[in-house]
Amino acid sequence: MVNQIDQAVELLRRGRLVAFPTETVYGLGANALDPAAVQRIFEAKGRPLSSPLIVHVASVEMARQLALEWTDKADALARKFWPGPLTLVVPKRPRVPDLVTAGLPSIALRMPAHALALALLESCGFPLAAPSANRFTQVSPTTAEHVREGLGDAVDLVLDGGACSVGIESTVLSLAGPVPRILRAGMITRAAIEAVIGSVGTGAGPESPGQHPKHYSPRTPVVLGDPPTAGRGVRPEMPADPAAFAERLYAVLHDLDRGCYDWIAFDLPPDTPEWAGIRDRLLRASQ
Repeated sequence: MVNQIDQAVELLRRGRLVAFPTETVYGLGANALDPAAVQRIFEAKGRPLSSPLIVHVASVEMARQLALEWTDKADALARKFWPGPLTLVVPKRPRVPDLVTAGLPSIALRMPAHALALALLESCGFPLAAPSANRFTQVSPTTAEHVREGLGDAVDLVLDGGACSVGIESTVLSLAGPVPRILRAGMITRAAIEAVIGSVGTGAGPESPGQHPKHYSPRTPVVLGDPPTAGRGVRPEMPADPAAFAERLYAVLHDLDRGCYDWIAFDLPPDTPEWAGIRDRLLRASQ
């Protein structure tokens, strides 16, 4: 794997694309400070330029080098949850290309909790812009094979780090305004965040990816609740525990999408904090 990391670093330094595992999903990485390389991400995914990218860092110090402001709240959250599935949106420094942030004055930063991702970031020495390594609005990849199936030769190298342990994208929290706000739900809950920094709000915003009504969607229609009476469909058996459910969700969607079904049915999970990220993904997948 050391040789693969060396190969990946060389490709990234040349402005190429490398897919790599994180604990959430596989990311499609490029040098975040190279606009031409970042442009290749949008082209490979078919992603609109209005959708900002999350930038992955190897350390809090690397994050500080990209943030115009790094507050006590940002520091407390990073100490508690990094490396891990929490993305912090903060004001950006001018050195960050506008292409990365969709022209917004803020940047979304995360330190991933995967040994291979951290080894890659430390070897690069520069931050990696890395949305999920799939075509725009489709199901995010949680294995290297999902990446290869979805992107083919649009990615120059795929680092295989096994299946992702969290399974859905990070919680996104904005610290760029007067009140902290959760922009995208994930497996780090509002209660866990509030235990560190006090009260936070919620609400979608352009600073976060994953806000399109239709997102995380397989080709097969996803139905929530009672399934159709017509057609050939399937209702997968899913765990009752939210962490186990999230870990399996995208892998199940990828597997069933190969089955030529007319629909895939799920019961919508409870409207409780620990299920918020999963409900969000299922609701968008069913659009």
